[in-house]
Amino acid sequence: MSDGYTARFPQRLRVLFAVASVVVSGSILVFTAKASYSPAAAVAVVLIAVQAAGFWWLGGRPAPAATVVLAAGAGMQVLYPVFGPGLAFVALCTYAWLRPAARTWWILAAAVAAASGPAVARGRWDLAGLWAGAALLAWSWGAWARARGARRVAERRRAVLEERARIARELHDVLSHTVSVMVVQAAAADDIFDLDPVRAREGLRRTEQAGREALAELRHFLRTVRGDEDKGDEDGDGAADEPQPRLSDLDRLAATMRESGLDVSVVWEGDGAAPAGVQVGAYRIVREALTNTLRHAGASRAEVLVRVAGDEVMVRVRDDGAGGGGSAVKDGHGLLGMRERAGLLGGSLRAGRRPDGGFEVEAHLPLRGTP
Repeated sequence: MSDGYTARFPQRLRVLFAVASVVVSGSILVFTAKASYSPAAAVAVVLIAVQAAGFWWLGGRPAPAATVVLAAGAGMQVLYPVFGPGLAFVALCTYAWLRPAARTWWILAAAVAAASGPAVARGRWDLAGLWAGAALLAWSWGAWARARGARRVAERRRAVLEERARIARELHDVLSHTVSVMVVQAAAADDIFDLDPVRAREGLRRTEQAGREALAELRHFLRTVRGDEDKGDEDGDGAADEPQPRLSDLDRLAATMRESGLDVSVVWEGDGAAPAGVQVGAYRIVREALTNTLRHAGASRAEVLVRVAGDEVMVRVRDDGAGGGGSAVKDGHGLLGMRERAGLLGGSLRAGRRPDGGFEVEAHLPLRGTP
């Protein structure tokens, strides 16, 4: 079972571990064997070399390499108890870091046997218990290091996925309304092109204007994503940045929707002032709601209520569609984007079918604590 994390044991660490094992084990052997030749010393030299090779191969073939290190360490303890299982614990910890915890239980059992076995054979149960506890600690340390690395990778992946989802929703907010209007106006122009060329051309001009607005909003969005929103226009076409929409632009939005066949009225209540950030959020919520109405509800009329009073801005969009809001709910991006936009401003949004027919979207956005 994989945890989605890949730990890499670089060559420089493999060299370091192999050389360190030779230096440490060789030094102990020299002081223990008094530099005198014996069959046990010769075997120990071979085991030291084998152990170093195991550390070298730990990155590429961790399971057999760790087994070799544990076996060589146990053999050296049998020949010279003073060696101890320290290097075996290093191999155990490294293996627990290289592989998921569910696949390393066997190496923990093998390490306990290799570290405590020679002590048990000598009747040193106290030492055997100490080595068993040290093996568990080494395995836990390696497993903890892997879990931390896996958590960091998961967090980075989640951040990437969240950013992709945010960009998708923002693109939906930026383009869905204008493109929907363009499609409706182009279809209407095509229907009347032979009967009334003048009106058809007017519809095409409105389609062209909507396309230009979509390009301007897309350029602004892309600069925001790249983090260079303050830079000037780099496209060389002399197009100026469109200002961020405000509540006062809702009348113009309603006129555009009326030209697309949806009769939209805007009702204003209250005379308070709203911060720019709240106005942008409220405008985009209304625009998305009207776009869903135009695309899904099959409605002929829609009413927008804007109330700026007390400590909040309330916007409400009602249509007379035949339950078309259900399609908008299934759309996913539209309502989710509106709810997230309201939430970012510290507000709330409610959407659903009306008892007397049609669909309603209502958002409450606080005036305080917003830019």
